[in-house]
Amino acid sequence: MKIVVVKGSPHRKGSSNLLAEQFIKGAREAGHSIVELDAAHMDIHPCLGCEHCGMNGPCAQRDDVPQIRDALLGADMAVFVTPVYYFGMSAQLKMVIDRFYSYTMKLSAKHLKTALIAAAWDSNEDVMPYLVQHYQKLCRYMNFTDCGMILGTGCGSPSMTKNSRHMEEAYRLGKSL
Repeated sequence: MKIVVVKGSPHRKGSSNLLAEQFIKGAREAGHSIVELDAAHMDIHPCLGCEHCGMNGPCAQRDDVPQIRDALLGADMAVFVTPVYYFGMSAQLKMVIDRFYSYTMKLSAKHLKTALIAAAWDSNEDVMPYLVQHYQKLCRYMNFTDCGMILGTGCGSPSMTKNSRHMEEAYRLGKSL
């Protein structure tokens, strides 16, 4: 299976990316091919809502989104990776998802498998529900099939994350596919 991992953290060595590395390790060991996209460091502009694309055509903007689009349209699975910022995904990942607009029809027709990997400083029970609800709604709207979520609570720093149970959970999710 071809898996595209879309990283939305501005911290290349941050907690969410550490969890993603463990997922990738497990998925590669299971024989899957991985494409990593560091969306947080790509040239991506927010959707303008200009309707140029009509949800199924070329976007008026010129940036790196075609690289993401082509990778996702050629994939069997997408993994969305994000730190939790104010109870939601990072702005960097949100821009990627908002730009699905120009290829919504093609992407939703693929029925991609997906997973969510998120890292949050807090361990409180109310830190993840809004992100989870957003992700689940995205899955329903885009005809994605959720294959799992790694909700890394208490992962506020790389050292906290390395010592958490979430590292093994991420590895096992990748290995189980």
